[in-house]
Amino acid sequence: MKTLAIRLDEEQHAQLGMIAKLEDLSVTDVIRQAIEQWIEAKRSNPGLQKRAEAVLAEIEHEAATRRGAISALLSGESTLPPTRERPGTGRGRSTKGGGA
Repeated sequence: MKTLAIRLDEEQHAQLGMIAKLEDLSVTDVIRQAIEQWIEAKRSNPGLQKRAEAVLAEIEHEAATRRGAISALLSGESTLPPTRERPGTGRGRSTKGGGA
């Protein structure tokens, strides 16, 4: 379980405390109930659902990329595409001076 500290102005805190007392609940229980209701309301929001799906796809893509990198490190194989040599870098024929 995580601990969360929030700041409330005095009036808000007094009202929250009074409602909790009238409901025979602790302030913590009232806050938990409010958060549960807020989360449940957000779950049914189609826009939020679409954003969550996009974030999940991004996380899965990043995880696959990392798995590939780790696999390549362990196997000694490269997952990078081969690089093309630039002309005149010392491999193959030189394009300088007209060739031999």
